[in-house]
Amino acid sequence: MAFGGREVRAMSDEKSFEENRHDQLTSAPKATEEDAAPRFDVTEHDGVTRIDVRDDAAVRPGPGQGDPAAEKDEPVSGE
Repeated sequence: MAFGGREVRAMSDEKSFEENRHDQLTSAPKATEEDAAPRFDVTEHDGVTRIDVRDDAAVRPGPGQGDPAAEKDEPVSGE
């Protein structure tokens, strides 16, 4: 259906959240399928929602490997 020169999808033809996410994350010129891979697992149990970064996520929050902030904290000597 056309409306104001733009095509409008019927409600049953709309893309799902996952389809829209995939399209958006793979639309850049150098994007790959890996860019659209899931990065988080969301679970809910007894009304509590838990969000975990997947172990296989290509992009993870926080400082990257090799960044001094990512290194293991060492206790400071009292001397």
